[in-house]
Amino acid sequence: MTAFCAAVDWGTTSFRLWLLDHDGTVLGERRSDEGLLSAKGRFTEILETHLLNLDASKDLPVIMCGMVGSQNGWHEAAYLKTPCPLNDVPAAAVRVPELKRDIRILPGLSQSDPADVMRGEETQLLGLNRDGIICLPGTHSKWAKVENGQITEFSTWMTGELFALLSKQSILSDMMKGAASNDESFRTALNATLNMPEQITNSLFGLRAQTLLGQTSGGASALSGMLIGLELVGVGVASDITLIANNDLGDLYASGLNEIGATVTRIDATATTQAGLFKAAKEIWRSEKT
Repeated sequence: MTAFCAAVDWGTTSFRLWLLDHDGTVLGERRSDEGLLSAKGRFTEILETHLLNLDASKDLPVIMCGMVGSQNGWHEAAYLKTPCPLNDVPAAAVRVPELKRDIRILPGLSQSDPADVMRGEETQLLGLNRDGIICLPGTHSKWAKVENGQITEFSTWMTGELFALLSKQSILSDMMKGAASNDESFRTALNATLNMPEQITNSLFGLRAQTLLGQTSGGASALSGMLIGLELVGVGVASDITLIANNDLGDLYASGLNEIGATVTRIDATATTQAGLFKAAKEIWRSEKT
């Protein structure tokens, strides 16, 4: 089968590449930890090595999203401003200059009031092609409102990063054994935060105190429940939510959303990224050929 393009999601710490045919079917895949933090000016080398491993032709075009288009990335793709029609995203892709291979990087989105930015999630929303309130959990969780195919507003929550910092670099680190799971400790901590979010810092220290007193603290599950609960209080939604998430993190957010009475439709995050990149690629290269 003939590849139509290579699609790349290039983030701060990770690299994912898929070869896609003319129908968007995945023909091959490469993943690595060669994100921006480790790339250090080796963008062309890293990309071409992965393409070579998949026997991609030298003239195969490449569509990219994520932090690769940031100021510290390979080549900056300036933010589009909200409110923003999702169909405007492909047309705003920028080409990496001075290369024979046609490589395009999709832009991120910005919001002025309140100030916020995203990179990568706009591509997932493009692939989702659905109106409503969308939750995209991650290191920096995003909540977006899409109306008539237009992102009207969004917000970012540092829940994942706070979990990483508290579980690895705080006094709670010694009790963080194993991964967080959707267990009784998670749900108990979640509901406690939903009921009294103003006590979050006191509750966090309580995890430490419980351990010192020989009581069960709930560990990573309890910490996750507190932080996700705090995010849900801040977002303040209790309606139909589309959740774009994979694996265990998706399970935790789905459980939290169910607790606040939301109806959840869960969508695979990888699938939406692939779909968004493919949709953008079709818009760019088919339009240029006609």
